[in-house]
Amino acid sequence: MAKFGPKDIKKLRETTNAGMMDCKKALKESDGDFDKAIAWLREKGLGAAAKKASKVAAEGVISIKVGDNKAVIIEVNSQTDFVAQNDVFKNVVNTITEHAYNNNLGSAKEINSSEINGQPFSEYLSLQIATIGENLVVRRAGIISSDDKTFAINGYLHANNRVGVLLGAKCEDEATANKVKAELKNIAMHAAAMSPSTLSYKDFDAKFVEDETNGRIEKIKKENEELARLGKTLKNIPEFVSRQQLTDEVIEKAKEKIRAELKAEGKPEKIWDRILPGKLGRYISDNTLLDQELALLDQKYVMDDSMSVGEYFKKISKGKAEITDFIRLEVGEGIEVKEEDFAAEVAKQMA
Repeated sequence: MAKFGPKDIKKLRETTNAGMMDCKKALKESDGDFDKAIAWLREKGLGAAAKKASKVAAEGVISIKVGDNKAVIIEVNSQTDFVAQNDVFKNVVNTITEHAYNNNLGSAKEINSSEINGQPFSEYLSLQIATIGENLVVRRAGIISSDDKTFAINGYLHANNRVGVLLGAKCEDEATANKVKAELKNIAMHAAAMSPSTLSYKDFDAKFVEDETNGRIEKIKKENEELARLGKTLKNIPEFVSRQQLTDEVIEKAKEKIRAELKAEGKPEKIWDRILPGKLGRYISDNTLLDQELALLDQKYVMDDSMSVGEYFKKISKGKAEITDFIRLEVGEGIEVKEEDFAAEVAKQMA
């Protein structure tokens, strides 16, 4: 017995623009399963939405919604930037964002497997694909939430809607949480501009740090060759690139080297303790270049580059808050788009 009827055929036809008999056959071949029917039409090359769903969606927008105790961030991809500016597409994105926020959906998988407006999300998205005329993909999502009033949440969406950031901070009391909330937005703006990939150097994979070390040191050596040619001050050549590598033993050796240099310079031993912290700080700065580039808390804060983001946040919170949650999404990160040969494509269509 067929597990579909005329209404199902009509719905599949409206979704894909495929012929009625093709839709009927697709449902029959998939035993009435709507998603499998769309896949069947795609395999057969039938139907507008089915064809569109196979196109790479590398454009699109980031969307966020921030409340008092919860914030969500979503990447919705389209095939072209033109469609990403379309009001219909924007309404779809807003609907999906509200859906994720209201239902505490913190991943693309959760969103794509959910129900929206009484229908499977996949069916809803297929209808939007048919309406808009391009493939749409809910690719990534994240959520930060807490019912604790001592937890502060905020975020920032860049004006072009291509970069969004969410941050969350544990605080000692509600007053501190209220105070740092606005600062979290400023730091989120920093993260949007400076592109950190992780919250802290502690989050780096040890193998990643190891792989980055030699290349970054060699890069500085090459830069020094050019600086020497121009007669400019050379950069210090580091031994390491991350605080992960600066063990207690490494730090102690650095101190011993600094003391030896001070002795060789004839500096009185009684003033070494006053000079040592500054020189050690410079050593640490020279040997944590990876952290300063890719770890949010270790980056120089754009609004006060005399200190790192972590140092600034500690200062304004008086040590009563700690940033613990960080999500940054930028449209199209990691998507490989195949370059098309336009002339060959035209020739293919005319063959």
